[in-house]
Amino acid sequence: MASSTRSAREIPAIVWFRDDLRLSDNPALSEAAASGAPLVALYVLDDAAMGEWRLGAASRWWLHYSLASLEADLAARGVPLVLRRGSSELALFSLLGETKAQSVYWNRLYEPWAVRRDGEIKARLGAEGVKARSFNASLLFEPASLRTAQGEPYRVFTPFWRACLAQPSPEPPLPAPARLRGAPAPASESLEDWGLLPTKPDWAGGLREAWKPGESEAKAKLSDFARKRAAKYGKTRDALGEDGVSRLSPHLHFGEVSPREIWWAVKSEAGSAADAYLRQLGWREFSRHLLFANPQLPENPLDKSFARFPWRKDSAGLSAWRKGRTGYPLVDAGMRELWRTGYMHNRARLVAASFLIKHLLIDWREGEAWFWDTLVDADLANNAASWQWIAGCGADAAPYFRVFNPTLQGEKLDPAGAYVRRFVPELAKLDAKWIHRPWAAPATVLESAGVRLGETYPFPIVDHASARARALAAYAER
Repeated sequence: MASSTRSAREIPAIVWFRDDLRLSDNPALSEAAASGAPLVALYVLDDAAMGEWRLGAASRWWLHYSLASLEADLAARGVPLVLRRGSSELALFSLLGETKAQSVYWNRLYEPWAVRRDGEIKARLGAEGVKARSFNASLLFEPASLRTAQGEPYRVFTPFWRACLAQPSPEPPLPAPARLRGAPAPASESLEDWGLLPTKPDWAGGLREAWKPGESEAKAKLSDFARKRAAKYGKTRDALGEDGVSRLSPHLHFGEVSPREIWWAVKSEAGSAADAYLRQLGWREFSRHLLFANPQLPENPLDKSFARFPWRKDSAGLSAWRKGRTGYPLVDAGMRELWRTGYMHNRARLVAASFLIKHLLIDWREGEAWFWDTLVDADLANNAASWQWIAGCGADAAPYFRVFNPTLQGEKLDPAGAYVRRFVPELAKLDAKWIHRPWAAPATVLESAGVRLGETYPFPIVDHASARARALAAYAER
């Protein structure tokens, strides 16, 4: 009997990593470690399963360094990280054959393609006698656990968040397993051979300056934010020129930190003052619950009246928006921050998105696709839900008549012009009075600041008042 028990404990278990690239508060890893089995860690880059929502260029850059960090953390504990590219099902069952493992542990994903794929894999594992265990590691509350009084998924944020807060508090986060046992290492592909990093050209210099992917950096950033800024978040989150936000979103998306870790860290440091920040976690939850209930969210408007909306084809306007050359300094600063760093402050995102949709009447899906490719925190649910919110066709959507004035928004959110000066340096010498409306500045002011409208900086590509009137007419007739 003892001999049989010992041999059973030598049968490996596979931990299938996905968007949970961390050791702490990782239920799949903790449960696998608790089983006593020697572990093999697996990551599969399955572009085909993702379809058109395969990782964008900025996300692929992040993934490279996040996997390198995870690989090092696991190796330090004696566990190999096996990298495979292609079909997740083929990679997983190939590894089962190579290792003779009899159990697979993973944390759940909620994107439509992942739900379908994981269900098929779990069924096949069961049919072949392989134990499959899955866990929630990326949400505070499971999508099926929250319903309206009518038994329907929530479509409005405030009652959704009220229902979340009525639930018991999320469980405290799990520590990283004290001890891991690694199984003999099967063959692994090389991370460098995956070509996730840009080379010709290497456009990622700004990303390298702005970010350091990996769990250790995520923990350090969370600790710093929780101690120093979480309590003030409600007052500083809209100030574009200040360091008032957490910048945890890419770490959270790739699972280098969990929502439970964030919840408990900011609660313990800031108490009730953390509520404004935790509400942002609530919007993330809301978006993921929306996507789970509405799998077509990234492609189709929730409000069916928008199916025939008269979007304009405007390649010149779209190009100017992407390049940060619209002539509206706040919009341009946001778009250039995005291109340089793979990130944009949330308030700037709202104004830039509103400009594309309502000033230019360009389909929201064009903006969604651009953000998907250029954001390091690109998240399918957040991206789709947020673009539909701005367009007025999604859940709890912004009213169609709400058209942000980019000039007034700049003066409100960046009154000293620090944000614009950082990302639109050709306007850096303009006084704050004119920096958000350079076209209105006297010629002598422009000359002394070295600004030549139409040359060093563009005139506005559209007049705000005219664009607003055009948008309201289009929305009224949809």
